Amino acid sequence: MKYEVVIGLEVHVEMLTGSKLFCSCPNRFVAEPNVNTCPVCLGFPGALPQLNREALQQALRAAVALNCKVALYSYFDRKNYFYPDMPKGYQISQHYIPLGSNGFLDIEDEKGELKQVGIGRVHIEEDAGKLLHEAGGASGGSSMVDYNRAGGPLIEIVSEPDLRSSGEARRYLEKLKSIMQYAGVSDCKMEEGSLRCDANVSLRIPGDQSFGIKTELKNMNSFRAVEKSLDHDIKRQARILDSGEKVVTQTLRWDEDRQETIVMRGKLEAGDYRCFADPELAPIELTAEEVELARQNLPEMAAERARRFVEQYGLPEYDAGVLTASRCLADYFESCLEHFNKPKEVSNWVMGEFSAHLNNAGLEADQASFTPEDMVELLKMIDEQVISGKIAKEVLEKAFVSGKKPRLVVEEEGLLQISDQSELEAIIDRVISENPDTVESYRGGKGKALGHLVGQVMKATRGKANPQLVNELLVKKINS
Repeated sequence: MKYEVVIGLEVHVEMLTGSKLFCSCPNRFVAEPNVNTCPVCLGFPGALPQLNREALQQALRAAVALNCKVALYSYFDRKNYFYPDMPKGYQISQHYIPLGSNGFLDIEDEKGELKQVGIGRVHIEEDAGKLLHEAGGASGGSSMVDYNRAGGPLIEIVSEPDLRSSGEARRYLEKLKSIMQYAGVSDCKMEEGSLRCDANVSLRIPGDQSFGIKTELKNMNSFRAVEKSLDHDIKRQARILDSGEKVVTQTLRWDEDRQETIVMRGKLEAGDYRCFADPELAPIELTAEEVELARQNLPEMAAERARRFVEQYGLPEYDAGVLTASRCLADYFESCLEHFNKPKEVSNWVMGEFSAHLNNAGLEADQASFTPEDMVELLKMIDEQVISGKIAKEVLEKAFVSGKKPRLVVEEEGLLQISDQSELEAIIDRVISENPDTVESYRGGKGKALGHLVGQVMKATRGKANPQLVNELLVKKINS
């Protein structure tokens, strides 16, 4: 591509607090509309906001986890705009003095080299409500508003325009999600809206220090959608520039069904919001000691945990990196080890078959019905030679989908491993008689031929034969 891509991301993260940012309404995801509301978050006249101290502590933890400079003095502003999901007609945010600024996190660039991505600001703000659109009717449909989310405690994390590809943008989001989860700031469940991302993207000629005209992308509900929407708009902007025309500053949304970006509106600039200090909220005043305490009290983060996995469990660095990239997966792994202390064996199954099923289902490890106790039960059955490794994969798949216990799946499906010598000898005799050429190859010194014979026995028993016993019996019969 003859253009350089410039991407900056604005990420909204919902904090894990018991109540909303400025009122005592529960801060939790519920399906029933408008049950977690009160006069404060509905913007009733005379209802006064009061800052949630827990939310401030969470935001402070996020700022120090992202290596930010923390403002000891900051305050809240009113960001004025009219939209049905904002009942007050303004949003309480930190426009002029963010809690955190000038931070960074590290990712791998397209060449696999370490790259530092700047964090311009981390500020606290309240969430808006959610519009629910219904199609049909004489007027073409209707829209309703669910205010359960209104007033929810958010931090907005704004990156510098340091990202140069959709792949880098995705890796940035994955790293940011990991940091927020490890710090205990958020569960970052995109499907519930606790992590939402807007992207600003523009193109310029390589070597040019000025920025091109940017567009803003919204409505991206997965990392994959972020990557695809960025790729789509990069190509769209390139076509416009190639034709000699100019890119127009717009806000676009990603349409998952049509796999394309669609224009929503002209993009608003900072001045359009007419921000001013909120007169009903006191300033935030912190001490240097409070900031340092927040930094010292950060939980064990991903890099530290990966080092511990190598030192404590003897795992390869690759395994440790994969397992600790997600706090949920790392927790799952260590929960398994509490009752089955074979780290490498557990690592192989958690990173391999289990993670594959998680990815296919779009789940985190703590959302799966296949618990660490289930994994331990499965691995113990392999160790006890109740089932083979091959059958175990089938059991895991069935248990993952059905929610049944692995041992119950084995019993119901008749998957117990065959270790009866007389039963196996009869099958082995038949395999030997049906494969005389392979038998002679083995006798002639070709060791790989034995593997073919073992495979034939496993096929005849639907993978239920004890592989070790099959090997022993085959060798004994061929050499007798």
